[in-house]
Amino acid sequence: MRSTGSADEAWYDDDAGPVARPYTMTGGRTAPSGDTFDLISLVVARRGVTPPTPLFPEQARIVELCHDPVSVAEVAAELDLPLGTVRVLLGDLLTAGLIETHDPPMLSELPTDDLLEAILVGLRGL
Repeated sequence: MRSTGSADEAWYDDDAGPVARPYTMTGGRTAPSGDTFDLISLVVARRGVTPPTPLFPEQARIVELCHDPVSVAEVAAELDLPLGTVRVLLGDLLTAGLIETHDPPMLSELPTDDLLEAILVGLRGL
């Protein structure tokens, strides 16, 4: 970015990142309304749903990213925003019916020693 020398430009350059602070994107909220989002939860955009109100650019980008299932952590990394901010934005999109979430299956029990041994043998074979 070329500087014109004004004092107002001294704090900003191309690497400064988003001009809006994360709390302005969330209206000052620090937690999502309703559900919380685990880092490994998968987020998918619902097809054919029209937003009830215009989306903020970050929300529109989330919907675009989530045409295929994406984890909450990947959304935060892709947008280069703090995880808390992304969780609030996801909560708003979920409330509006624009996305759905899927939690990964939980292991009901720990793997057996036999399974771990078989995995180890397979890895050694690589």
